[in-house]
Amino acid sequence: GVKVLENVERDADDVVVEPESDDDSSDDDEDETAELMKELERIKKEREEEAARKAEEDQARLEHERKEAMLRGNPLLGGAAAAGGAMGVKRRWDDDVVFRHQARNEPEVKKRFINDTIRNDFHKKFLNKYVK
Repeated sequence: GVKVLENVERDADDVVVEPESDDDSSDDDEDETAELMKELERIKKEREEEAARKAEEDQARLEHERKEAMLRGNPLLGGAAAAGGAMGVKRRWDDDVVFRHQARNEPEVKKRFINDTIRNDFHKKFLNKYVK
């Protein structure tokens, strides 16, 4: 409707509209209020569904991240790819042994074949070791 302003001077040709009756406006107000309440309930329900879906997605993401961290933490489960290449390098069992290269600089003694059992290298070494 048109609002009627009070304390305003009016001309003869101004249209004055009387306010509507209270019965009609109260029914309309109740209908509008009911529609607004329905809309509010629908919005609340949508927000709850959205929050539940987001919480479920977050839970699934956290579970996935936790599983990935466990797989990365155990190189036996994931293999070389999951360990970031740490297990991909093949190492010998004696790589970290303290006395590994002790005889590296000593010259290799060539074995020579002598048909005489008294003059061969084994007999000379044996005599030097045990008879001296």
